[in-house]
Amino acid sequence: LQDVEERYRKRYLDLMMNPESRDRFNKRSAILAEIRAFLQERGFIEVETPIMQPQAGGAAAKPFVTHNNALNTEMVMRIAPELYLKRLIVGGFDKVFEMGKDFRNEGIDRTHNPEFTVLEVYEAFGDRASMQNLIEGLLPHLCRAVLGSITVEYGEAKEVLDFTPPYREVTYHDIIREVMGADWFGLTLQGARTRAQDKGVEIDPSWSQLMITHEVYGKVVEKTLRQPTFVTRLPRQFVPLAKTCEDNPDLADVFEFVVAGKELCPGYTEQNDPFAQRAALADQAGDNPEKIDEDFILALEHGMPPTGGLGLGIDRLVMLLTGTEVIRDVILFPQMKPAGE
Repeated sequence: LQDVEERYRKRYLDLMMNPESRDRFNKRSAILAEIRAFLQERGFIEVETPIMQPQAGGAAAKPFVTHNNALNTEMVMRIAPELYLKRLIVGGFDKVFEMGKDFRNEGIDRTHNPEFTVLEVYEAFGDRASMQNLIEGLLPHLCRAVLGSITVEYGEAKEVLDFTPPYREVTYHDIIREVMGADWFGLTLQGARTRAQDKGVEIDPSWSQLMITHEVYGKVVEKTLRQPTFVTRLPRQFVPLAKTCEDNPDLADVFEFVVAGKELCPGYTEQNDPFAQRAALADQAGDNPEKIDEDFILALEHGMPPTGGLGLGIDRLVMLLTGTEVIRDVILFPQMKPAGE
């Protein structure tokens, strides 16, 4: 079965004819089982939260919109389970996780599918550092249990990724200076725009220095991070659900876990102050205050303990551990245009 489109549209034929495809999906099932076992062994309980929600929250993404006839109200398919899982932390479930589908009405490409699988984990009295420790325990466990090796050959180039902890930790500002020049944060707005464009990054004329820097991080800097790396201390404007760093309120106490040039997992010291959370969500909502989840703010007002949380993209994780660079190869039935279009 050589036709790639046919392999995706008629997965049953792909599984019949291609042993490597069947092996990849067997490994996916084993990875999911090992994740559950790893977390349950450490006292986390698996829960389920609503997939159909009254408003999108927990991320900045365009939702799929539907209508609930029974309630005669507009609903959205969830873009993240985060705000409901935090409600459970408020309720006294100190260690929870959910592994399930999220939906974002956005693009389709080699690393994005509108319907995708995510693991979210929250731990009362945890923080960003405890979530890093969790990742440094989980990834080696999965490699050994499912692959039998702590290293993985990734992509057509057979790049060797080594998941032996500890993983590199570098701050957002330091890695940008490393790639874009030690003087990056001293450049004028025009100077930053010119240097970014010289690196092939398209820059909107209205963007601030902050926005230019983050675009450079996503389009240039992140791609240079091949081995497992925690990028920490990001600008707070990009992570409104996280606490700020104690020594610098302009930075968020978070990490982005990057492997093979792609973000695999963010982790936070979660914001549990209802006043600070309202201010951050209001800043994100701008002229649309109705986007603020008032029920979530009310839950925080009842008291959420200090909490650590992370969200791990399962499809991208399976891509890494099975050495494939195309997300459709790790989803049994990916989203596709109707045949012939």
